[in-house]
Amino acid sequence: MRVLIADDHDLLRDTLIAFLDDEDGIETGSASSFDEALQRMKDDAAYDLVLLDYKMPGMNGLQGLKQALAIGGARHVALISGEASREIAEEALELGAAGFVPKTLPAKSLVNAVRFMAMGEQYAPIAFMTAAEEVEEHPLAKSLTKREMEVLKGLTEGKSNKEIARDLEITEPTIKLHVKTLYRKLDVNNRTQAAIVARDAGIF
Repeated sequence: MRVLIADDHDLLRDTLIAFLDDEDGIETGSASSFDEALQRMKDDAAYDLVLLDYKMPGMNGLQGLKQALAIGGARHVALISGEASREIAEEALELGAAGFVPKTLPAKSLVNAVRFMAMGEQYAPIAFMTAAEEVEEHPLAKSLTKREMEVLKGLTEGKSNKEIARDLEITEPTIKLHVKTLYRKLDVNNRTQAAIVARDAGIF
């Protein structure tokens, strides 16, 4: 089984190669840039698997994957990355990548993944692919207190101050104060405008 590891980080690349070279039946090649990887794919005997670092020089993200898949020189091409998101991994698999390997994968799992992909199976760690995506909080939401967010939610639902006060179990005058503060923070003049701003920002 012939495997090409293409990564611009010398330490990581050499470590991966050392792990794989310790395994019976795996022969490795290396490249430190995308252009070098392409050249090796063209010049060397065919590789069973080419592992491309998503962020290395010349790679240009998924564009590099498409190029590598198009030129041949390998039966299977996969991505390895320490930064790419689940969305990138899903796109890579849809484009025909043999797999997606996070750099955080333990050595033993990595070796198993390489064997799996070289045999023609698609690989992506279940824990990575099913992890909840971190949702970035909208700047507007960050400027509001928890109580102001609760009041704003009531406004977007078209509730009166009395209804919001009852829901939150606080007095109506307190709700009025929160609404006044919300108008100032959102730079609006009325409830409808506040609700529109919240909806446009995707807060609710």
